[in-house]
Amino acid sequence: MSAPPKLSKKLAAEAVGTFVFVLVGAGSAVGVASQLSPLSGTGILVAAFANGIGLAVAVSATMGISGGALNPAVAVGLWVGKKLPSRDLIPYIVMELLGATLAGVALVAAFPSALGNAVQWGSPTLSGLLNSWQGMAIEALLTFVLVFAVYGTVVDPRAPRIGGLGIGLAVVADVLVAGNLTGAAMNPARAFGPMIAGGFYPGYWYIYLIGPILGGALAGLVYRYVIENPN
Repeated sequence: MSAPPKLSKKLAAEAVGTFVFVLVGAGSAVGVASQLSPLSGTGILVAAFANGIGLAVAVSATMGISGGALNPAVAVGLWVGKKLPSRDLIPYIVMELLGATLAGVALVAAFPSALGNAVQWGSPTLSGLLNSWQGMAIEALLTFVLVFAVYGTVVDPRAPRIGGLGIGLAVVADVLVAGNLTGAAMNPARAFGPMIAGGFYPGYWYIYLIGPILGGALAGLVYRYVIENPN
């Protein structure tokens, strides 16, 4: 039986996996920017499938090493459910933020600036139809679905062995539900990495921190005490 991966290997996997996910997800918006609006119906479909497929690949590639969290909200959800040691939580979050920021920097450096704006470089934006509280609530609900899928398709020992496919499909569904309202970030790293790289700092930035963290924590608690616990 092989030894568990060292923390350094887990952190490297979290950084690289998050980099791959954000590069594909945010890069899809840049790639279609000259053809259509990222908030059009077709643009939302592209974003949904690119983010879903990108995350499915990244999670599948890293789950055997780090668990494939790739998201501070998922890390918190795993932590409250006693699936991630307390000593790993902050290092995981730091490396996820680093990987996402490097992906944003890579996109800004490699793609023509004429293709991008704040949304197209991967930074989520809040629809004018919503106030901040509504945006926070939507992000929390979407992240609840995502972390619930993480538990039900990867973490639970009874789960089907489908790699990151179930998680990717949850992202596709979430983006289709609210991609045009909040950007459906569901992931503080996915939101803040491109914001930092693109120099985009909206006044409502906190909804992409508070909403996903609350949703992820609630999903972890619900799965642990309502579904997983046999008593």
